[in-house]
Amino acid sequence: MNIKHHTVTARLLAATAFCSIIAVSPAYAATAPETAPTVPAAASEGDQLGDIVVTAEKRPQTAQRTPISISVLSGADLANRHVVSLADLTDGSIPSLKVAPFYSRNSALIVNIRGVGVLSDGNQPARDQGVGVYVNGVYLGRAQGLGTALFDIDSLEVLKGPQGTLFGRNTEGGAINITTKKPTGEFHANLIAGAGNFGSYKAEGHIDLPSVAGIALKIDGVVSHRDPLVKNTLTGASGFNAYDKRGVRVEALWNPTSDFSADYAFDTSYDASTSLYLQLLAPGSNKQAPLGTVQATRADVANVGVPEQPSVGKVHGHELTLEYKPSNTLTLKSITSYRSLTQSQYDNGSAATTLSNGTGVFTSKDASGATVPLLFARYSLAQFRQNQISQEFQAIGELPRLKYVFGALYYQERVQDNAQAFFTNQCTDTTCTNYIILPQKLPHRRRQLGKPAAVL
Repeated sequence: MNIKHHTVTARLLAATAFCSIIAVSPAYAATAPETAPTVPAAASEGDQLGDIVVTAEKRPQTAQRTPISISVLSGADLANRHVVSLADLTDGSIPSLKVAPFYSRNSALIVNIRGVGVLSDGNQPARDQGVGVYVNGVYLGRAQGLGTALFDIDSLEVLKGPQGTLFGRNTEGGAINITTKKPTGEFHANLIAGAGNFGSYKAEGHIDLPSVAGIALKIDGVVSHRDPLVKNTLTGASGFNAYDKRGVRVEALWNPTSDFSADYAFDTSYDASTSLYLQLLAPGSNKQAPLGTVQATRADVANVGVPEQPSVGKVHGHELTLEYKPSNTLTLKSITSYRSLTQSQYDNGSAATTLSNGTGVFTSKDASGATVPLLFARYSLAQFRQNQISQEFQAIGELPRLKYVFGALYYQERVQDNAQAFFTNQCTDTTCTNYIILPQKLPHRRRQLGKPAAVL
């Protein structure tokens, strides 16, 4: 299947400022002091929270002045929570935001806000996300690649509710707006590292270099690793729910004048992960029956050994942002980007389930002749490729009684998906007393499309 079209959209958004007038009664005016009591500076600074600046409306402004339901995490908040990718937000720490892998695949993340998003088959190229993810204004078009590293985040904004006016059609549930820290032009270096159980460790390093000829350079690196949580009994096969992530980002900022800047960034990431291990926990169930689907405690070793290998994702991208301020009330911006990803998807997360014919569980005979459930696993393989280009222009201005945003966007992506499914165990007769390994290949799918990632 080939679909191709190009879209250029433009829309004008205007917001009118309103004035509020509060009337004061004469009785109160007669008794009110001419000047308000002075609050000591130290107490005022200590008791007040600092302003939270967001860019949800394409301009820097405080969250209190942004008419959107929004949750914001600063770079310090993300560092305190040891967040190096969106996959680290699966703990539900942000209200209304749910980030979860597609079925048992850590290689594809499904993002929902207030229960709205892609509910099924979110890893398919024919499905678009219901929550848009943007990094420095660049739309990330696929669920694959969202688990790769995030680099030195300045803020992560979760915009709740439809955001189609400013962020495009793929934001029925909301949008995640991520902004990275810019080069400062002054030397600065820091390293954060930590280790945990299951052989896990995380480390990130950031280097800011002094400006040379008006160009400031910044280099960020991230690495994260964890061994399998569930061991695989098949010799030579990988364990379940392990990952290995690393990435580098280089950014150069040129400020020849105070009203013009050119910001170029290149990033590359590597993300290898294995499937989650599907298991149902039922406290009080029979601990002496390890072959069943339901278990009393979390399994450290898989019930059956199955083929398992890391799903490897490789992402790289270029981004160029030009910003010009002809006056204090007008900003002109151009955002140009190219991104490419390849993702192998090797899923075998149903290793703990049993094969059923719809009316009952198939059984087989073990070495002693006893009847046992027939263990079954579905090995799903896919090779996924995608690349996208986008060009966006914005005019952000302000008049005495009017704030406006005007923009136009061109966006195109090419997607290719090749999927195969292997039944690790396949019955060869009606009683299912014999079974063999039998592959099944699904149709090849390819899609080429263009669509607006943002409508301004």
